Amino acid sequence: MTADRIALVTGANRGLGRSTALALAARGVRVVVTHRGDVAGAEETEQHVHAAGGTAAVVRLDISDVSSFGAFTSELSVLLGRWGASRLDIVVNNAGVGVFGPLEAVTTDDFDTVFGTNVRGTFFLIQSLVPLLAEGAHVINVSSSLTRHTSPATSVYSASKAAVEALSRTLAAELGPRRIRVNSIAPGPTATDFNGGAMRDDAGMRQGLAGQTALGRVGEPEEIGDAIATLASDGLRWMTAQRIEVSGGALL
Repeated sequence: MTADRIALVTGANRGLGRSTALALAARGVRVVVTHRGDVAGAEETEQHVHAAGGTAAVVRLDISDVSSFGAFTSELSVLLGRWGASRLDIVVNNAGVGVFGPLEAVTTDDFDTVFGTNVRGTFFLIQSLVPLLAEGAHVINVSSSLTRHTSPATSVYSASKAAVEALSRTLAAELGPRRIRVNSIAPGPTATDFNGGAMRDDAGMRQGLAGQTALGRVGEPEEIGDAIATLASDGLRWMTAQRIEVSGGALL
């Protein structure tokens, strides 16, 4: 990777998004850090990138608000212009939400929130960004190992991520003539603040999940960020329409 490449990472104010932004920046990629409202977190990511000698900028984006995408892409175009560019080379759709509960507890609002953000938001953001994607760009959609195995009270979240994987395969075919690759990456149990930070802070949960992985532990966010950055590299330029799981061998 060279320093003239530019990546957009959604939800890069924390967790996997931040780790991805830092991993890309470490490989010489300039990074657009988006957040839904956590300005301090996004600016902290930006500061980490700058401290490591990289280039980053912060832009607000709520992927559940499709009506805001026009204004967002206009702002993004201005930012790219300040960097002497007009195109994005990498898009990482990391931002998403999880609402968990057993069948009888899930409400229509819960369902609509998860699908409206994880599926509808992701799809229409890609649609909005297509005019800004460079020839040979790469779109990476973050899924979950839960599309392969099951866990109690995760039905709606898992279904939304399965939809993201289906979108990724179809969009890979649609965008292939422009040499744009589209893949999905499926993290397994990872120690982030997602879902209240349970996998990071609950020692009992960590121990239980560790016993279900081939490598005997839960993942660290840096390991997912490195995997995404590797997937975005030219070393995997012949890979598209694939689901890549990064789970330490969870529930084999």
